[in-house]
Amino acid sequence: MTNAATASPSPFGRALCAMITPFTESGSLDLDGAQLLAVRLVSQGCDGLVLSGTTGESPTTSDAEKAALVTAVREAVGDRVPLVSGVGTFDTRHTVELALQAEKAGADGVLVVSPYYSRPPQDALEAHFREVADASGLPLVLYDIPGRTGTRIEPETMIRLAEHPRIVAVKDCSYDFLGTQKVLARTDLAYYAGCDEHILALYAVGATGYVSTVANVVPAQLRAILDAFEAGDTPVSARLQQRATPLVELMMAAGLPGTVTVKALLNSLGLPGGSVRAPLRPAGREAARELLAAYEEFVAA
Repeated sequence: MTNAATASPSPFGRALCAMITPFTESGSLDLDGAQLLAVRLVSQGCDGLVLSGTTGESPTTSDAEKAALVTAVREAVGDRVPLVSGVGTFDTRHTVELALQAEKAGADGVLVVSPYYSRPPQDALEAHFREVADASGLPLVLYDIPGRTGTRIEPETMIRLAEHPRIVAVKDCSYDFLGTQKVLARTDLAYYAGCDEHILALYAVGATGYVSTVANVVPAQLRAILDAFEAGDTPVSARLQQRATPLVELMMAAGLPGTVTVKALLNSLGLPGGSVRAPLRPAGREAARELLAAYEEFVAA
């Protein structure tokens, strides 16, 4: 017996990592490090990678850096996994330009966040996403994270946008479980949990998988949550999700952004991470020690 029939289509895989963007000691883009991380993630269970998202510090990387990152990661992983490139900005014209750039660089899809700061009403928000979807040949992932953007993509807006042939998926950080289920019930959109604590909960009601920040450091362990559920062993899947809770909380809900905590852990583990770009600041020594202790306890369990 399996639970696989509950899942919605997976245009970009099921177990996706919202990959950090590594920098060198001087603060420049570390493409060699990005390639090493990408290969590691794929070899340990990620079947899709999201570049230049929130975790990838997209607000502080240049357009040229975003394109170079896609090109380098594609070179490293080949066609083994889909690459989704974050192109969302608060400017529709700029977002369109980035979508076309991502397509040229070799991305398989684009992640488009709601325009932040300006807080457009729903009709303007819908027009924004449609214009971006019309601009290139790439499929589009709607990124709903109102806690950062100030604007929710309302369920009725999602349902209308699902009619567009290139709007195919959602990265869900809405914390609106009821709204998510309404969209799942009325569309064919592929839903990805964008909050690590919701991986199993959303998967169990028909989501496609996850786009995870925590997967930067424990890709295989998070993939195991989905695998256990698909094998029909819901109790094991639940235990795996619960076992991840302390690390998820420390990395995502303890006062430091996920980018900061991931890079602290990767640096502690001798993997490419490097600095974060201002206005973010690196984790302090005590925070880095706590993160490493939680990581070691989790992987030893």
